Amino acid sequence: MGSSRAQAAPGPELSELATDLRIVAGRLIRRLRRQAVGGLSVSQLSALSSVDRLGPLNLGALARVEGVAPPTLTRVVAHLEERGLVRRRPDPADRRAALVETTATGRRAITDVRSARAAYLTGRLTRLSGSDRATLAAAIEIIDRVLDDDDDPARSAR
Repeated sequence: MGSSRAQAAPGPELSELATDLRIVAGRLIRRLRRQAVGGLSVSQLSALSSVDRLGPLNLGALARVEGVAPPTLTRVVAHLEERGLVRRRPDPADRRAALVETTATGRRAITDVRSARAAYLTGRLTRLSGSDRATLAAAIEIIDRVLDDDDDPARSAR
């Protein structure tokens, strides 16, 4: 994963850089998912986080954000509701529909998971030199620019 690939002309080197980025990002995500999920599945935690981040959502919008079929999402929300992490309330725009919102217990669960994940990463980052941390900070800005687009379904769900 050398920096010479980043400056190379498009071609096999660029493809290798894309592959390296995908692999490293995947490893990071898998490691973070193992950190204190509070008994929630990945899909349950994802849905809970989406509801918390995007505010009250109807089930259809949440299904689109999560990229799952509505029946699957209905089961996920039912589990979250049973645990007191979300609640449904009537949609003022459509009384036949319901909005899902995060409860205080749900927000605490998200905070706990985020804290555990932050602690894990902080512990790993303390092993790096100051120079490596500065390089990582610069890389994060670059990755953020790579990912900055209008195709994010979470942005269009509101």
